Amino acid sequence: MLLDGGYCTIISTWKKNSSELVKAVRNLSDCENEYIIVLDRAFDNIQTVREHQLLQRWIFQKKNVHALRIICFEYVLLEFKSLMDWIYAPEDEFFRKRAAAITAREKLLAVMQNGEIDYKQIEEIRKYQSRLDTMNIEQLSAKLLFDLTRNTGFEVTKGQIGECWIQPCCGWNGRQNDDICGLDSNRISLFEKMRAILINTSLENEFHRAGWEAAI
Repeated sequence: MLLDGGYCTIISTWKKNSSELVKAVRNLSDCENEYIIVLDRAFDNIQTVREHQLLQRWIFQKKNVHALRIICFEYVLLEFKSLMDWIYAPEDEFFRKRAAAITAREKLLAVMQNGEIDYKQIEEIRKYQSRLDTMNIEQLSAKLLFDLTRNTGFEVTKGQIGECWIQPCCGWNGRQNDDICGLDSNRISLFEKMRAILINTSLENEFHRAGWEAAI
């Protein structure tokens, strides 16, 4: 990573809950390293909003602590511009079978990218998910991502991410002869996958906003 033209070391600490994270930021005395916090911030989840408000009070007091404005991990993958091109082969039957989920994703991304948050009023999204009124943006993103990626090497569920996201093509241990994705004719390395996700999602802008630029 690059920060203001110089190389920096990122130190990661796993915290079991947000209260521990707040405590860690509050007690942070290190001024040499830079810290980036990536925490779900679903705007329509009251608990998440409160957690961020408390955390932000202490971040403002630390010049070397930055928080990325990421809705959730699932939304980052959902907004990835090449998502459909990666997970489905050309003329894949999933384009037809999962048409409702594909359309709901397109409508959701369009609404969010326009700066609107009233996604629950979009007809195509309501048609896709009948229980929409009881869900928040994180839950909807997770369901959409699962419905689009299930039964592929890119399948994402709560607590597990498909091997095709974290391995070079084609290193999926469970791959069958008929498991063909959009990368089958143009297999890429893990580094290329990570680079593509970075520059084709909101991650790149968020790192830039925090003062960081990826050396890619």
